[in-house]
Amino acid sequence: MRIIILEDDRDQADLLVAWLEEAGHQCTIYHDGTSFVRAYTQDSYDLVLLDWMVPNTSGMEVLKHLRSQLDALVPVVFITQKDSEDDIVEALENGADDYMTKPVRHMETIARVNAIARRAGFGEENTAKYYSHDPYVIDTQLRQVSRSGEVIDMTSKEYELTVFLFKNLGRVISRGHLLEMVWGTSAQVNTRTIDTHVSRLRTKLGFDDEPNWKLTSVYRHGYRLENIS
Repeated sequence: MRIIILEDDRDQADLLVAWLEEAGHQCTIYHDGTSFVRAYTQDSYDLVLLDWMVPNTSGMEVLKHLRSQLDALVPVVFITQKDSEDDIVEALENGADDYMTKPVRHMETIARVNAIARRAGFGEENTAKYYSHDPYVIDTQLRQVSRSGEVIDMTSKEYELTVFLFKNLGRVISRGHLLEMVWGTSAQVNTRTIDTHVSRLRTKLGFDDEPNWKLTSVYRHGYRLENIS
């Protein structure tokens, strides 16, 4: 997953990154709330890890801004020294998905992140064969997408891009995010490749003829696939 971390303790941040990258995730760190929010307005992520007590804007204020303005759907985990029941309840009631108190432990941290990854759809292709989004069906064993029972001719990258967009229904996903998760961080391609593939998918999936589906470009950011039924 693509993970963004808000943590002002640089040693703690480096430790989290080491654990998460060893587990196969990609991490970006910010040490104050203002920088974090600025970055999130220009990009998208699969998971957010928040410390509560950070400079400029607290982790709680960042969470509220995320949920109200930036991304209502991204999973959020607090990792903080604040350990009272009231703190935990406040975080969960404002949209956090999990809460961990410092000091955190290596294997527990990875296990919690992996649990969220499963709920968010990462790794699902290993456990489920079909995903249905009427009139579309994704067959993860055959790596095929069909519309109203007819298989759509797709390249491998078009299929992977389709799956990732459907897994992130309703979210604005940045071009950089798509590039990393579909093509890989070492891919020697540019964002124009994303635009070309999205244009082809819009045609192949027939979104112009499906009134309940909309794949739109978000200016200076990326794309959003929506079911508007």
